[in-house]
Amino acid sequence: MKYDIIVLGSGPGGYVTAIRASQLGFKVAVIEKESLGGICLNWGCIPTKALLKSAQVFDYLKHASDYGLTIKEYDKDFNAVISRSRGVADGMSKGVQFLMKKNKIDVIEGAGKIKPGKKVAVDNNGTVTEYSADHIIIATGARSRELPNLPQDGEKVIGYRQAMTLPEQPKSMIVVGSGAIGVEFAHFYNSMGTDVTIVEFLPNIVPLEDEEVSKQMERSMKKAGVKIMTNASVEKVDISGNGVKATVKTAKGEEILEADIVLSAVGIKSNIENIGLEEVGIATDRDKILVNDFYQTNIPGYYAIGDVVPGPALAHVASAEGITCVEKIAGLHVDKIDYGNIPGCTYAAPEIASVGMTEKQAKEKGYELKIGKFPFSASGKAKAAGAADGFVKVIFDARYGEWLGCHMIGAGVTDMIAEAVVARKLETTGHEIIKSIHPHPTMSEAIMEAAAAAYDEVIHL
Repeated sequence: MKYDIIVLGSGPGGYVTAIRASQLGFKVAVIEKESLGGICLNWGCIPTKALLKSAQVFDYLKHASDYGLTIKEYDKDFNAVISRSRGVADGMSKGVQFLMKKNKIDVIEGAGKIKPGKKVAVDNNGTVTEYSADHIIIATGARSRELPNLPQDGEKVIGYRQAMTLPEQPKSMIVVGSGAIGVEFAHFYNSMGTDVTIVEFLPNIVPLEDEEVSKQMERSMKKAGVKIMTNASVEKVDISGNGVKATVKTAKGEEILEADIVLSAVGIKSNIENIGLEEVGIATDRDKILVNDFYQTNIPGYYAIGDVVPGPALAHVASAEGITCVEKIAGLHVDKIDYGNIPGCTYAAPEIASVGMTEKQAKEKGYELKIGKFPFSASGKAKAAGAADGFVKVIFDARYGEWLGCHMIGAGVTDMIAEAVVARKLETTGHEIIKSIHPHPTMSEAIMEAAAAAYDEVIHL
């Protein structure tokens, strides 16, 4: 079977790439060995948000009296929460199936392996079929990374996949790593009533964020009952007993933590093994496929996008890369992606959303800064909603007014960050944000107020 484009993998990089290619008139096939939608729809972005929504509703019930409501009896059904999450994921995967049919994209089931001569061999339960295409796009994604001293057995030491489908709620859990995956699961299980401890190797949790955001997140999580150990590392785990004993190294020495389960959330590992890269001669470096600005590898006709290439391992980045890739193949005028304007979101409570440079990064680059910060404690909408934790922080270049960075922590901020992304894309200045009328009362007013604070014009603070 001959195609114009074959996409290896159907995650948010792969299936979006296939749809855009079909829209551009290409004959397209997608190869998937598991479930359409990849990790994001089935084991990542979507089902975790379903779990976190259940946690949010449960938190509302626990604090109903704060809103003048009396609920005498309420409880959780952990298995029902997990089941709801899986149902949401299944529904989204079926939605991708519909999109494949709608766009006349062939879905080939099985494990794909690229071959020289622009071919892909697909193994479906021992039956191998070969396909060819003018262009082959690798979008095989990533999986939970395992540390040598923290091997995952899938029962007592688990990754994110097992964390979404535990047969029963653990009484205690150690979360190793405090990036987005770590803090989201820490928040979920803590909200459900599990005793949670986060162990982070670096000085701050959510270490990629602006330092003020990191410190606020630590305060909020500790207030919610999560124990946090920074500048700490898990040296080894003992799973011989009923639970897990983790030896944690800190500045004060070693201590033993005991828990039912350890969740390893120390990053991801690209899925580049056993897909034929060596046979074809595609260049890699440090677990990533090397590509140019439009995702071409060193071998003509082969491309790669998403978690397997350098850059942020985010679903929306993979989608954008795939669209850019096929539009370039189609001969359209395409600008390369600006990786300095990629938003990042963490969906714990409070949420975190950020784009651009942190204060530290901007100073290191030599900018003279105007920084504005507006707390949600001064926001009428946030106070009315009972969500006064957090703030918006904006960073401008003092000389030209360029918006260098925006960092938010608070309720619903992941739905607010797009304003900063679009504004930065359009090279909007701080004064233009101040003079753009924001609706009242909304959480989004905090962006305008933070910009005004940077220029000493803030009204409500």
